[in-house]
Amino acid sequence: MLREALAGRPEPHAAGATVGTKVPPDRSPEAPLLPYVLVRKDADRPHSSMANARCTLRCTVWHTGADEAHDLAMLCQGLWIVHSGPVIRGVRPATGPLPALDPGTGIDLSTFTVIANVKPVLL
Repeated sequence: MLREALAGRPEPHAAGATVGTKVPPDRSPEAPLLPYVLVRKDADRPHSSMANARCTLRCTVWHTGADEAHDLAMLCQGLWIVHSGPVIRGVRPATGPLPALDPGTGIDLSTFTVIANVKPVLL
């Protein structure tokens, strides 16, 4: 969902953003992968009604600078919060965005989590 939502955004900090589920091997400022948006599911919990499930989604944004990383993280968080669809029914903020430096490269990043209500799959 985030990949499609970011594709047409006019904001300069969103231009050329790549969205993936694996940490990029090369996170240097010169790498063509920046900006890079990592999406991971941290945890999930079924709701007692069994008609809903909740999961924690984590988003980490590497960018060419701290401001750009923060701005893109805020945009990603906002896009998740306003999204409602057949799988992700609703999203609320949990933590962040929090600024940090990538320990391996010193590249600026920003990370946040959200709680998503998702439609469970019947087996």
